Amino acid sequence: MKAEIESITLELAEPLVSSAGTVDERDLLLVCLEGEHGLVGWGEAAPLEPYDGVTIDRCRTALELQTAALRAAPKSATGAELLELARSADDLPQAMAAIDTALWDLAGQRDGVPLAELLSRDPSRKVPVNGVIGAETPVIAAQLASDLVAAGFTTLKVKVGTDDDIERLEAVRVAVGPRIALRIDANGAWSLAEARARLAAMEPFGIEIAEEPVSGVDALRELAQSTSTPIAADETSGLIGALAAAPTQYVCLKLGRAGGISALLAQAALVRSSGGEVYVASMLDGPVGIAAAVHAAAALRITTPCGLATLDRFDGVDGGLLAPTGGEITVPLGAGLGVGPAEA
Repeated sequence: MKAEIESITLELAEPLVSSAGTVDERDLLLVCLEGEHGLVGWGEAAPLEPYDGVTIDRCRTALELQTAALRAAPKSATGAELLELARSADDLPQAMAAIDTALWDLAGQRDGVPLAELLSRDPSRKVPVNGVIGAETPVIAAQLASDLVAAGFTTLKVKVGTDDDIERLEAVRVAVGPRIALRIDANGAWSLAEARARLAAMEPFGIEIAEEPVSGVDALRELAQSTSTPIAADETSGLIGALAAAPTQYVCLKLGRAGGISALLAQAALVRSSGGEVYVASMLDGPVGIAAAVHAAAALRITTPCGLATLDRFDGVDGGLLAPTGGEITVPLGAGLGVGPAEA
């Protein structure tokens, strides 16, 4: 099997500001696997060091080991066997996500069906998505919110964890009215006491979900049991044992942190078996990563809006088939992912 790695950098049109810092560009690693009959599968590794602690160099090293293992694999190796060969070479989840996605893309192309139809008998045809507003000034946040609602979004996620959270949320709520769902994301910025106080102060704004208001399984569980606001685990869900502990009503799953589509589906099954619900979000992934996450969300028939409408944040990137319409992304109908790195 031929296996190549390509580096790309996507610039954000405007920086995304959160309590975790500011992101103004994304370094990504693409994996291209060539299978039988010239079919090509694409995968994407999207580590984000301020978020997951993984550097782009660490990810590249892992991918070099993994792709070397795939090149040396016998032609008779199955997709599952190839995945395990890559994992044996280096099990870094962000790199495994690229290998896993590329193998699924090849499988879909081989069978001539969209990836979601390989993953599920009855996948959704569209995936609901939310708009995202960074930790902007109240005036800018209100204008962005109005623009997103005009574009068809019915759920907005607002970054919080800074001094002007209440003013930002009030401005957004006034701008969009009472029918738009507001989700907040603190990226674990608060202590347990701060989270209780902040969520109480935000109750008048009707918060749909508070994402990672605190960090850690115990803190999330205690907060979830002491507030009426639904809580979602995000960063904490990457900790060993966190998903099985089921500390929150919701879990935000991410393709890179899970280690690929296969692992993400398994994580979703574990969360749902404990009575929780999941949604999928990107870490400002590129087109290949977004396409893979959309297929996974469709296979899971997720109804909670997902954080996958992020391609328009990049300068010069046209969302194409992955552009949201009316707050939804239509699942690509082409074989495999249905899109490539330059085809979104």
